[in-house]
Amino acid sequence: MATYHVIGIMSGTSLDGVDLAYCRFTYINHNWIYKILNTETVPYSDVWMQRLQGLTEVSAVEIIATDRAYGHFLGELTKNFIDRHQLQVDFVASHGHTIFHQPQLHITFQVGSGAYLAAAAGVPTVSDFRTLDIALGGQGAPLVPIGDRLLFAEYDFCLNLGGISNISQEGPNTRIAFDISCCNMLLNPLAEELGMPYDKNGEAARSGKFDQNLFDRLNKPSYFSAPFPKSIGKEWADAYSLTTLQEFSASVQDKLHTSCHHIGYQIAQSVRQHSNIKNGKLLLTGGGAFNSFLVEQIRHYLGPEYEVVVPEPELVNFKEALIFAFLGVLRWRQEPNCLKSVTGAKHDNCGGAIYWM
Repeated sequence: MATYHVIGIMSGTSLDGVDLAYCRFTYINHNWIYKILNTETVPYSDVWMQRLQGLTEVSAVEIIATDRAYGHFLGELTKNFIDRHQLQVDFVASHGHTIFHQPQLHITFQVGSGAYLAAAAGVPTVSDFRTLDIALGGQGAPLVPIGDRLLFAEYDFCLNLGGISNISQEGPNTRIAFDISCCNMLLNPLAEELGMPYDKNGEAARSGKFDQNLFDRLNKPSYFSAPFPKSIGKEWADAYSLTTLQEFSASVQDKLHTSCHHIGYQIAQSVRQHSNIKNGKLLLTGGGAFNSFLVEQIRHYLGPEYEVVVPEPELVNFKEALIFAFLGVLRWRQEPNCLKSVTGAKHDNCGGAIYWM
């Protein structure tokens, strides 16, 4: 039996805040057992929100400076988290915050220097999980599926509704996973136009009306019919889905309503196109799982043969942080933590840089 106590750190594309999850992983009888012990989400200050949002437009020097400063910031959050809860931590596993993701150009970059994080937190740190897979010809994403396979095998599908919706499932011979569509990257900016950080329970979306023309335009990009492996970055969202919403003349409520239909429709299309499983069980996590109107659309487009399970709020909120902690454990053990069947890399690989203290 082997046991690890790890803090997983995640910051998603929707900039909801920094998620920290202190987790215990035990390997016994060839199975992994996990438990989430402590969690916290730290909202971004306006300064950090603006700095991260504007990084695609600044100089290389400013990007490097922010990488270091943000790593130090994450390290301070981690040290404070450890001290307040008096935690015994073997190491930290941090995803960082994605600024660029263009795998076709061999580019993926997450700010949040692991070296500066380790120095500020005083704890060994695993970071930079995506670069090796990109170097091996893969997409560098998604990374969560190996955690889905080893920690959530009771579900046929694992669906995450973050800034981007992505799905993970067992194929005929191996695990497959890919990004489906933009999700909160569409919904949150629309909610902000109504003076809200997000559309609580999907109430504004529910009050809107369905617009067939907008629905058709949102579904038009060729990405949706492209084969996997495939992944979406902010650059794609800006060029397609967000531009469509900005250019379209409709009320914000109608845009929210129709966007939820678009997201639900694309999820159902992906499930049916890439799986022979009928009557499947689908685990739903990520911030979008709290949007009851969006969840209704997912259930509507999937139909009654699929069971959509929304688990307890802690797992909804912290599943990605949990799994990045687990990816750190696999890296620590020098075992594969990234699947070629998911990313298209030359082979399964063990990504992540370790900074020892």
